[in-house]
Amino acid sequence: MSAHGKQKRQTTASIRAMKGKDRVVCLTAYTTPIARLLDPHCDLLLVGDSLGMVLYGMETTVGVTLDMMAAHGRAVMRGVSHACVIVDLPFGSYQESKEQAFRSAVRLMQETGCDGVKLEGGEEMAETVAFLTARGVPVFGHVGLMPQLVNIAGGFRSLGHSDEEAAKIHRDAEAVAEAGAFAVVVEGTVEPVARQITASLKVPTIGIGASPACDGQVLVSDDMLGLFNDFKPRFVKRFADLSPLVSQAARDYAEEVREGQFPAKEHTFQPKPR
Repeated sequence: MSAHGKQKRQTTASIRAMKGKDRVVCLTAYTTPIARLLDPHCDLLLVGDSLGMVLYGMETTVGVTLDMMAAHGRAVMRGVSHACVIVDLPFGSYQESKEQAFRSAVRLMQETGCDGVKLEGGEEMAETVAFLTARGVPVFGHVGLMPQLVNIAGGFRSLGHSDEEAAKIHRDAEAVAEAGAFAVVVEGTVEPVARQITASLKVPTIGIGASPACDGQVLVSDDMLGLFNDFKPRFVKRFADLSPLVSQAARDYAEEVREGQFPAKEHTFQPKPR
């Protein structure tokens, strides 16, 4: 507890220190109300560029902008008192140069108050990761399936099936960890490869479609809550099925409005007795 009696928030350093000790619980958050609900149960909340698909109906994350990430980062920070908060650097905001990455990261940290940034990429981004961490920007790495590169990869698919692919993911993970990343997301990677990477890295691996041996797990909260009916990736477990509940509530509301049952007297403001 702090001097003010509040629980101390997790930091990138405390997340890193969980390696080999405690599993890291991570979920995505994009809004203040959801952040408040998830915060007590999570070590790390990720304001992911997945918000482009989850909230804005985009086909991929490529169209997400820094403005969008800053706005949602601020929203999440308003609902957090415990979890470490990381905000994704969106496509095009860091790949051009390490200086561009630094400017983008500083903007997100200054405007949101978040604890660090996440960027996708392996060996080719190691120099950028080192540049950022040396200048006070904590970096969350991301290897394996990289959604921002979906146009090159030819779609969303699991990786690491060939020896060449597996070796590349392993090199990528080692490169960003050695460059200073405090943790690394391993996404869409065949289980034995993710397991081997976890065993070899000195920082926590956070799996999504990877391995139960990873040091932590992350899911898109809307997937975990069952708010999508049309698509369920293999790696998602629905811990609730909220979609039909939302639909039923809307149906009940519509019916009561159309039949004049809502609002009832108790939902209205009556004149005060004189």
